[in-house]
Amino acid sequence: MKRLIQPTIVQRVVVALLIAFVLVWAALLAYIYLEFRQALAVDQGLKKLGRALSAAMQELDGDDAKVRILIKATATEYKALRISGNPGGSLLLQLERRGGDALFSSPPLGTQVLSGVPMQVVTQRIHGQAYWVYRSEVGPWTLHLAEPEITGWWILERNAQRVLPYLLLAFPIVLLPIWFAVRVGLRPLRQLADAIARRGADDLSPLGLEPRYAELKPLAAALEDMIGQLRDQVARERAFVHDAAHEMRTPMAVIAAQAHALTGAETQEDRARAQLHLEQAVARASHLTQRLLELASLDEGRHTALTQVDVTQLARQLLAQVAPWAMARGIEVSLEASDSLLADVDVPAFQSILENLVDNAIRHARDGTRIVVTLQRHEAEGLQLSVEDDGVGIPESEQERVFERFHRGASQESSGSGLGLAIVKQAAARCGGRVKLTSGLDSRGAGFHVWLGAARPS
Repeated sequence: MKRLIQPTIVQRVVVALLIAFVLVWAALLAYIYLEFRQALAVDQGLKKLGRALSAAMQELDGDDAKVRILIKATATEYKALRISGNPGGSLLLQLERRGGDALFSSPPLGTQVLSGVPMQVVTQRIHGQAYWVYRSEVGPWTLHLAEPEITGWWILERNAQRVLPYLLLAFPIVLLPIWFAVRVGLRPLRQLADAIARRGADDLSPLGLEPRYAELKPLAAALEDMIGQLRDQVARERAFVHDAAHEMRTPMAVIAAQAHALTGAETQEDRARAQLHLEQAVARASHLTQRLLELASLDEGRHTALTQVDVTQLARQLLAQVAPWAMARGIEVSLEASDSLLADVDVPAFQSILENLVDNAIRHARDGTRIVVTLQRHEAEGLQLSVEDDGVGIPESEQERVFERFHRGASQESSGSGLGLAIVKQAAARCGGRVKLTSGLDSRGAGFHVWLGAARPS
């Protein structure tokens, strides 16, 4: 029962075909009705019969007997054949000599006397029923013809009953080839579904299916593309987990070693040294964990709603937090931006970019280095954030790899997670922007420039 209720394409085709037949039925009835109305307006059948009888009567040379026989024969013939097809009866005729006696009157008329306008069709009620009456004056005679008035509703009802059997007969004849075509046409789709269902949960290899029908090729291509993206995503996640485990192993080993050394230290000096090394290892592990969580959050690809903020004020707050660290090493950090720069930005992504660029610059800079943070807006590329220094810079051989995850330059003297610049690149991509590495201040050091295309002026 549930299977019958469940919607299918075949059911939709049958319903659509049924609706089409109903519309065809309605269109045929409308055409027949309009044709009937047009026939009434152009030349009504009662007029044609009246003109034909009038022409026959003119050839009888005023003979009342012959005219009476003609009219009586006509009435008998029409009553037997029911050619008129009227809903309330057959044709009625009445013949009289002008100014004289009646020569013939159809029995259903009784004492009813017909009247009308010569050569015109008028409506007259006979025994309570509406009739069309046509009057013709031929020689010495006056002829009246009457037939029940035909309404539009009667035309529709009568023809609906006549047309419907033909449509019911045609419906299964038309339905059968269409149903067969749909079943055959959906077979490749079922084969595609079966091929996917037979695959294991971890099987992300290409499907390798080439549908015969052009309509299914976009679907197969989209599935191949989706599986390829999933395959790349799984590969990235596995590499990320492997690299993260490898990176966490070192600080965890150091923490374990220094904790053991701290418990086994015999002198105050040994305990102080072990405690310092332990705190450094814990700080490195904490820093690495924070960066891993940040990168994992960016990898989820969830976009945050843009918020109107003063990016200049946001930058001032962050630089104020790192100022003590920079001053302790004699590093000068300055901000070049307008007093207020309002923009609609992804605030978490913007903060992540700025924090990691400034942290990377201070962490890898020598004492006495100058760092300049610049904020400006371009009409074409949106908000631009730059962090430049005049330090030792990055060797050209390593510039292509600085944005790779867990990459640390061989010449770096200070330790880091190797994730800062990867986070910058991922956050910029989430904002619809890009990041570029150039030379720094006075053509020395390194300069990182980030364009946030989604940042709009308020």
